[in-house]
Order: sequence, then structure tokens, then C-alpha cells
Amino acid sequence: MQIQTHIKNIIFDFGGVILNIDYKLAEKAFAKLGLTDFDRLYSHATQKELFDEFEKGLITPADFRNGVRKFIKRDVSDLQIDAAWNAMLLDLPEERIQLLDELKTKYRLFLLSNTNEIHYNSFTSYMRDKFKREIFSDVFEKAYVSFKVKMRKPDPEIFLHVLHEQNLRKEETLFIDDSLQHIETANKLGINTIFLEKGKTILDLFI
Repeated sequence: MQIQTHIKNIIFDFGGVILNIDYKLAEKAFAKLGLTDFDRLYSHATQKELFDEFEKGLITPADFRNGVRKFIKRDVSDLQIDAAWNAMLLDLPEERIQLLDELKTKYRLFLLSNTNEIHYNSFTSYMRDKFKREIFSDVFEKAYVSFKVKMRKPDPEIFLHVLHEQNLRKEETLFIDDSLQHIETANKLGINTIFLEKGKTILDLFI
């Protein structure tokens, strides 16, 4: 795929775009703990307020775990909850990092991810162990993660925050995400977008 020549900046989503994820694995893990309708509470397309608040950094990991316990309705440990919650986080193929390293020689690269403290700690530890690098700071000029900036996609404010803080022109900026609702907001703001369809990877976009 040919990226338009006027593009100078690329903003990447993380989970589902760079890191492989599988929501069904978390659903199965929580079912084993007694939470049989996890998909009604949290999915790729929608989620309950508890998860929104956690992704915005408005509640602590302890608050989140206690909220999950109310849905499970029986006593489970912090470790059990974290393990089930992190079950959706899979691998990050090395060739994707190699691609990003190449792209950063041509474009300004940024990360914009809806995530939470438990997931963030898990996948940063994974990347540190696998690549022996601080991927977020080495590859991206800046990583914007929802629980740190207290905003989340698809709200327009988080997109505008990135544009304004980095002095990016929207017409020169490309946003890549695998969630249609996030793409729609970026489009309305005048940002160029690519919706990464299921089964595709960023390698398909640039190679």
C-alpha cells in the first residue's frame, strides 16, 4: 500500500495493531473464575463504566479488581483477576518492531492507546524481556496511553490533545486503528485514517 506523500506523522493504536490480542481468551479465563458473561461487560466494541474509568485512570487497580469481584460474586485473588485480565495480551512479532524502526526514519511516530495500568505493566514488561529495549520511548516520539492522560478514544479530546501538544497538522497526520469507532472520530476531525481490518497487519500496509 502506498502512503500518500503529504503524510509526515503517523499515530498508531497499540492492541490489535502492533500487539496481538484476543478478547476471547480473557472471556474464557474469566468464565473459569465464574464470570460467564464477560463479553457483555467488555468487548472490542463496547464496555461497562468500570472499564472506561480504569482506562481513563480514574480508579486504581485495586478499585478495578474489587469492581470485577462484584460481577464474579465470589472471592478470587488479585493474581487470579490480573491473570484473567491479561489473558487477552498475546505477542508482538519482531518484524513489526523492525518496520516501525524503519518508518521512524521517514515519519514522526506516535502511539495512542486505550489501556489501563494492569495491562500496561504486563506488556511493557513483556517487551522489555523480549526486545531488551524500552519500545515506547525508543520507537515512538511519544506514547499517549489513556490511563495516564485521563482521556480515551473515541472521545475527540484525546486526538486533539495529541495534535496540539505535538503541533501536528491534521492533514499531514495518519491514524491507524482496528476499532471503527475510533477511526470515525479521527475522520470527523479531518485526520487521515486507515482502518486495519481483521486478518491484516501493519506489514500489509507498508510492505
